[in-house]
Amino acid sequence: MTTAMMEIKPAIEATRYRVLAAISSAHFLNDMLQSLILALYPLLKGSYHLSFTQIGLLTLTYQITASILQPLVGSFTDKHPQKYALVVGMGFSMCGLLLLSQAATFGLLLLAAGLTGTGSAIFHPESSRVARLASGGKHGLAQSIFQGGGNAGSACGPLLAALIVIPLGQGSLAWFSPAALLAMAVLWQISIWKARQHKNAGSKAHRAIQPLPQRQTLYAMAVLIALVFTKYIYMSSFHSYYTFYLIERFALSAQAAQLMLFIFLFGVALGTILGGPIGDRIGRKRVIWFSILGSAPFSLALPYMDLNGTIALSFIIGVVMSSAFSAILVLAQELLPGKVGMVSGLFFGLAFGVAGIGAAVIGSFADQYGIASVYHFTAFLPLGGMIALLLPDMKKAS
Repeated sequence: MTTAMMEIKPAIEATRYRVLAAISSAHFLNDMLQSLILALYPLLKGSYHLSFTQIGLLTLTYQITASILQPLVGSFTDKHPQKYALVVGMGFSMCGLLLLSQAATFGLLLLAAGLTGTGSAIFHPESSRVARLASGGKHGLAQSIFQGGGNAGSACGPLLAALIVIPLGQGSLAWFSPAALLAMAVLWQISIWKARQHKNAGSKAHRAIQPLPQRQTLYAMAVLIALVFTKYIYMSSFHSYYTFYLIERFALSAQAAQLMLFIFLFGVALGTILGGPIGDRIGRKRVIWFSILGSAPFSLALPYMDLNGTIALSFIIGVVMSSAFSAILVLAQELLPGKVGMVSGLFFGLAFGVAGIGAAVIGSFADQYGIASVYHFTAFLPLGGMIALLLPDMKKAS
């Protein structure tokens, strides 16, 4: 039987918290570096006189590169494990960061975004596989620890941009390359551990059995994909345009707007950490339904708030909506056991791709109708979370 048809269990059925802490730390560094692209947007827009459409194209290049490659990388490594894929992925991200620090044309900015997206495409499915391998059966908890690190890193990007990159300029991005080297060192050790686990557990592999009939599995996967569309199109309005909204509506400085974005992204990190273990306890369907649909009242109220209300609601939206992704990913992995890399790559890829397409469309919409109208228009997207009621109850699935 091929590796794709097998489910590899860890040699010891215990949660490896040290491994989870290490892969979460690497995810923190990876996403911190990648988030600097988005955090740099106000500076790039002024320096290169970019339109909102061009800002959207930068996000689209980064997100689509990751979106297309992630499921391909995940499917390939399911069948042909690559010992040091994580290290190679971080190397691509570092090259993208260094190029971004020196890029003087829009074309080079796009290339830098593409290199960073390639690094993400390699990193995420492989690191998600490590999180599941180290979970000891606590899959939601493991994914939350892993993804919480990434979201915390994303939250730090705007903070670092406000404190370092915006005051000192685009070239200061190169100062963060040692963080990529540190992540590569951590990932080197994780790669050795992962290879040892596969070698020790190879003889204990068992045939993966889908918990639901094929037709019902495909139906559930379609619902999960639709939920990813709803969640990430809305979230892209914050990642790419929230700072511009705050600057225009409340006359904030670029630095102050980056700090407000940090508050939103801190909420995203907190919600991600909470979502997985809650899903382990009460069922993933309930978490998904509450997370996406539950953010609708706050998204609908957001455009009418003053500055303090906007900051508070953005934090709540970040916490509530972000709690869904760990549950979505683990539920998908349970629906298609033995294909952890492919499933992880598919859903991380969808998240990146949908966010990229959403950013490009929203950017064009903002150029035509104004940045404030974006948050009136997208406020209705979380109502799509109602379709989570169509998901099967996988609470007892293992």
